[in-house]
Amino acid sequence: MSESSTSSWESAGRFLDWRGHRIFVRSSGQGDPLLLIHGFPTASRDWQPLVTRLEREFTCISFDLLGFGRSDKPLDFDYSMAAQADLAEAVLAHFGIAACRVLAHDYGDTVAQELLARQLEGSQAFAMQQLCLLNGGLFPEAHKPRLIQKLLASPLGGLIARMTRYSRFAATMNQICKRPLGEAELRSMWELMEHNNGRAVLPRLIRYMAERRRLRSRWVGALERSAIPMRLIDGIDDPISGAQLVRRYRELVPRADVVELAGVGHYPQLEAVEEVAAAFREFARQIRHSR
Repeated sequence: MSESSTSSWESAGRFLDWRGHRIFVRSSGQGDPLLLIHGFPTASRDWQPLVTRLEREFTCISFDLLGFGRSDKPLDFDYSMAAQADLAEAVLAHFGIAACRVLAHDYGDTVAQELLARQLEGSQAFAMQQLCLLNGGLFPEAHKPRLIQKLLASPLGGLIARMTRYSRFAATMNQICKRPLGEAELRSMWELMEHNNGRAVLPRLIRYMAERRRLRSRWVGALERSAIPMRLIDGIDDPISGAQLVRRYRELVPRADVVELAGVGHYPQLEAVEEVAAAFREFARQIRHSR
């Protein structure tokens, strides 16, 4: 991804105020709305290659979660999944969207699971029409975090965050991506992560792993009980949430709809963008054909 293309991504965005914090948001395209929720520790720019392929058919709404990318990164914020789900609802309200599809990755998967749980409770602020999930920790028992994630979540988290350098970040990313990312892509990810003292909030953000374990019944239960169309698109060579995630998904989710991407790792939207775009388009037609 070139510097000019990444700057064009940001130039098409704007900031909204949410609970006194600046949040980077972006909307492009035409057609039915699609909310995209990114993963840890990166940002909404992960979606750029996919958005360029989908925006002729969908209005693509993306944003940097609080603590990520160009959004604010307060050191005293709780960073619970409930708060990030509140933010997702606020972003949709900002754009006047009452119903949409959701496409999520990694950390964003758990935000989407919280939104799904709210929909089941009848407390959701919008109607989720479809849910498409990429690699992520949907089931704590099928999630295999890397050593750096475990260290960030430990009492040494603050020290580890301060000591982390680009070389370690790039090496870890290329360990989890079967199709290694380019240098420009990795540099862009690192710059966004570091922006606005971003490394300092990493130990607070990584608490999502413990929250997944604590609220497993709520979030896994949402996947088990929901009646809306759902699809998992998974890079099965991902050491964190690859083939073992697919097996668990098929065990627990009724009528499991799964697209397995062989030779793809943790970031399928970057490693296999054409395959992901095709799989999502085919999934989206389920709503169109049922109308």
